[in-house]
Amino acid sequence: MTNNITTKTNGELNPVFLNQLLDKYSNELDIRKWDMGASSSTDISVQVQNGNAKQLKGSQRNSITLRVWNKNKVGITSTSDLTDKGIMKAMKGAIEASLYGNEKESPEFSSLAKSPLKDISSKLSKSHSIDQLLTILKRAEKQLIDTHDSIDSVPYNGLSESYIERLYINSDGANRFMKLSQSSIYLYAKSEEKNKKPRSAGAIRINSDLEKLDINSCIDETSKKIISHLNYKAIETKKYLICFTPEAFLQLINAFSSMFNARSIIDGLSLMNEESLGKQIAVKSLNISDEGLHPDNIGAFSFDGEGTPTQNINLIKSGILSNLLHSEATARKFGVAPTGHAGLGAKVSVSPDWLVVSKSKGEMDMDETLSVKSTLQEYILIDELSALHSGVKASQGSFSLPFDGWIVKDSKRTSIEAATVAGDIIKVLNSIVKIEKEKIVTHQGISPFVWVENMSITGEA
Repeated sequence: MTNNITTKTNGELNPVFLNQLLDKYSNELDIRKWDMGASSSTDISVQVQNGNAKQLKGSQRNSITLRVWNKNKVGITSTSDLTDKGIMKAMKGAIEASLYGNEKESPEFSSLAKSPLKDISSKLSKSHSIDQLLTILKRAEKQLIDTHDSIDSVPYNGLSESYIERLYINSDGANRFMKLSQSSIYLYAKSEEKNKKPRSAGAIRINSDLEKLDINSCIDETSKKIISHLNYKAIETKKYLICFTPEAFLQLINAFSSMFNARSIIDGLSLMNEESLGKQIAVKSLNISDEGLHPDNIGAFSFDGEGTPTQNINLIKSGILSNLLHSEATARKFGVAPTGHAGLGAKVSVSPDWLVVSKSKGEMDMDETLSVKSTLQEYILIDELSALHSGVKASQGSFSLPFDGWIVKDSKRTSIEAATVAGDIIKVLNSIVKIEKEKIVTHQGISPFVWVENMSITGEA
């Protein structure tokens, strides 16, 4: 964690300066209770096309959310102005907003906002210029195109470097501050062969340091994927044995993360309800946890928007819904402690940080003979799901999603021309027949390959 906090007042996120300023203004305006959540980022990013610069960006963003308690009501306002005048204006705006606050829905400070934080190693990397990023990405684009004659372009690509700060302070003495750096690259290539449909595939890599970003593996993965999709065929519409890659299974679980979200349950937007805790919702071999503090979680912060320490939470343990993700308000309603998953806003949101899927110790799979690498059974290997924003009905549990993948038989993969997978998430979780032992780290979490039987696949001509 970064502890070197300056006292400059030049618009930077600065706990010392902001605390002093808010104390001063709150006394002048007769406000006894307030808190502030803020974030700031400096970003540069580049995109290329056919060896030339396509888009170059540089930005500096600030965001402040200020809440004030005026008698029994709370007012909230947001600003990007970190100057004295900007803070004063925001506080006056919050006081005015408090006149219309709902006394029955009044948030409080998190009971853990002053608890000790876990020390997360977040050494800041050396910064680079846009020209340096551009040179790296041009080279990566050329290397990828040169890997195979059929790859004619990399239409979607990007390389970025960011420096991010987060802050939480309140009138009760809470004082949280942290900085980190993050770099990422994505490459999405397209191939086009005569008398065949265009095919595409991509990969992403993230690291805290641009110089340690594994660009070569990103190129290699993208190339191998797109080559594997060159020879494709239509498939029959029927039920199949499905193997989800770690990326695809995490995409599906994240799409239904409202199952674990206490805010969604209270609002009636979740499959679960307050009585669902302790109930079996999946096969006994399945564990799902949210581990924002995992060392592989690039970009992890040690506290959430309300200042609550980030915590690792078991969500599904041996198939049983064990815990929910909470903000201060939802935790108070459920009679538990907040879990460090809140985002500060006009309505405090709750969301997962870093999902980790694993197999329960001692539990046997329904089918121990299955293997991703070698099987005589015909199955569908789903690599990536699409249209998650429109093909998922989270509150109902249903989904119908196009996907990229292969049909596999006798260990031979053949790319699927176009198809859609559909089902019900609870049925999926209860139809898992094997969870592989090896857990794979992805840019969105950790998961093994997961096998599910009798899933409906609609082939598209």
